[in-house]
Amino acid sequence: MTHTAALPASAGQNGTPEANQSGARVNKDAFAEAKDFLPLDGLDHVEFWVGNARQASAYLRALWGFTPIAYSGLETGVRDRASYVMQQHDIRIVLTAPLTPDGEIAEHVREHGDGVRDIAFAVQDVDSAWRETTGRGARSAMEPVAIDGGEDGTLRRSAVWTYGDVRHSFIDRRDYRGAFAPSYRKVKKPAAAAGGLSLLEIDHCVGNVALGEMDTFVDYYRDVFGFAQLIHYDDTVIHTDFSALMSKVMTNGTGRVKFPINEPAPGKKKSQIQEFLDWYRAPGVQHMALRTDDIVGTVRALRDNGVEFLGMPHAYYESLADRVGDVGVPIQTLEELGIEADRDEEGYLLQIFSRPIQDRPTFFFEIIERHGSRGFGVGNFKALFEAIEVEQARRGNL
Repeated sequence: MTHTAALPASAGQNGTPEANQSGARVNKDAFAEAKDFLPLDGLDHVEFWVGNARQASAYLRALWGFTPIAYSGLETGVRDRASYVMQQHDIRIVLTAPLTPDGEIAEHVREHGDGVRDIAFAVQDVDSAWRETTGRGARSAMEPVAIDGGEDGTLRRSAVWTYGDVRHSFIDRRDYRGAFAPSYRKVKKPAAAAGGLSLLEIDHCVGNVALGEMDTFVDYYRDVFGFAQLIHYDDTVIHTDFSALMSKVMTNGTGRVKFPINEPAPGKKKSQIQEFLDWYRAPGVQHMALRTDDIVGTVRALRDNGVEFLGMPHAYYESLADRVGDVGVPIQTLEELGIEADRDEEGYLLQIFSRPIQDRPTFFFEIIERHGSRGFGVGNFKALFEAIEVEQARRGNL
């Protein structure tokens, strides 16, 4: 079942963004405009509901360098699901699979395939977070609860719905000393994770919603969560000859939480956003960007491990130096690895996008290295879209 977040009647427009050289409209006052009624200490974790959590955890360990740190399942007294907590630096991913063919997890996987269920925030007060958001129109997914972990202490959490079947949990683990949560046990001797990787934190999570819903959820994150609009890309910025999308980036006041929200735009053929919606069968999280401080070494290691990335044509790199200048990495190295570069008024960034990580053309990862730029690589969008369209054509979905 798809859950649509309720919205307050006061929804309106954000700020007055200014167009930069790329045509994207940037709101330089976004961080000051974000409200502080909902203090967020960053992302606590992202939970995926998947068909086989054991195999998914092995994939993240062997290819992406994540270490299993906690487990929940039959051996810990849980009868309906198995969960593995995977961590690398400040990135924590929970993989949960159903143990029976019935129930909400099995239904979620049947409908969507593997996908993000929960983007959880770390907070100081789960009661206040729940009251502030539900009082502003969010629909409750879990009322505040204190979960007794015995000698490990107490974990507190609550949750609200956002687009599709995605929810936001609020987690307070200040009084909890266990591995992850009650009913989880620590993985004492984890199998060795892939080395040579430097994935540090989740830079942003991107949501895809249906045509006409982008502004609805922009207003939702502003009015319910106190976020502000940082950047607006319309279909004159993000387009090819065949397809286009529109995107707005919402941020909290610290800039630690950034949520681009995309919707498809009319075009001659089907955009990547519409392809996602068709195969995920609902709005959902399209990709997560993982920040690194060594994109060259990290991408080399990932490629060696078998991770597949989107390719960029040679013509993209022929003009790259004229467009972005010196980005600290030789152009030939960028081309060899398929890494893209972009520059704006604040600095530059390097980025690359994996192919979808399952057979359904839905969720994928982005790797990003920032040097001042707070943007999202708008200068790469046309070339990236064309590369994605090649993949869509191979799948018969363009």
